[in-house]
Amino acid sequence: MPPTAELARMVDLGGGRYPRAVASGDAIHLRAAVALLGAFPALAGADLDVATGEVALLQGANGAGKTTLLRVCAGIQAVVSGDVEVLGHDLVRDRRAVRRHVGLLGQTTGLYDDLSVADNVRFAVRAAGGDQSACAPALERLGLVGRLASAPVSRLSTGQRRRTALAVLAARRPPLWLLDEPHAGLDAEGRDLLDGLVREAVESGATVVLASHELDRATALADRVLAVAGGVIVADLPGPSGRLRRGPGPRTSPGPGTSAGPRTSPGPGTYPGSGTAPGASTSPGPSSAQRSAAGARLRVAHVA
Repeated sequence: MPPTAELARMVDLGGGRYPRAVASGDAIHLRAAVALLGAFPALAGADLDVATGEVALLQGANGAGKTTLLRVCAGIQAVVSGDVEVLGHDLVRDRRAVRRHVGLLGQTTGLYDDLSVADNVRFAVRAAGGDQSACAPALERLGLVGRLASAPVSRLSTGQRRRTALAVLAARRPPLWLLDEPHAGLDAEGRDLLDGLVREAVESGATVVLASHELDRATALADRVLAVAGGVIVADLPGPSGRLRRGPGPRTSPGPGTSAGPRTSPGPGTYPGSGTAPGASTSPGPSSAQRSAAGARLRVAHVA
């Protein structure tokens, strides 16, 4: 199957051009994925499917495996067993192939301290094979203009660094956005800008997976809320608005008396971490069978 990122078509976004992956299936597909941090299984047999155009929120305690899951999807963290396919690329065979098509905003920005704000954005776009004409609008959108654009990143505040990293994403326009605590370090205006960028990207066909403890903001963006614990997905809930979008096409909200899709709207209830919503697919956590299977895979991986 050809990589979906190579089957891109172009749509307008904010006066520019945005590459949208035309997917025949899911943007992300994980089955029984195991990833190690040292000898510790940060992912312990995770299963995950995210359709093109969805916004999936990862929710869970510190150490649950959310960051590792994002890094696996970005092609940065290797898996020792299981299947991982992102934008049509088999990451078990070749993790590097997907990297230029994915935008990862981690808890560290990955910027070059000795380069200016504008040069960081231009360099990232050039490395991804993007359009340099998108750089100036992105910098302006994030308020990184004038003397600030020419300032070295080493002199920036935490919030300005986050804005620069967001400008990189806005200019690159990747078909898959992976955001790890994206609201952290931003002021109120910056958080509003981030939410607007995510909504515009998704409306244009991008897929977004984010991990956040900013529940009010993050759940407002999400089509699905996925609870992560012990390195596996333990619950899959619809977003609070009841929206669900599978595959290309306009985003829709269910009308009165209609269903949002196979995952029903929770109605009055709670989200992961404080209970169970009606209609949710849940489990009390990684079962003994899951942990035994993960342990067996790890033993095989170490022997190999």
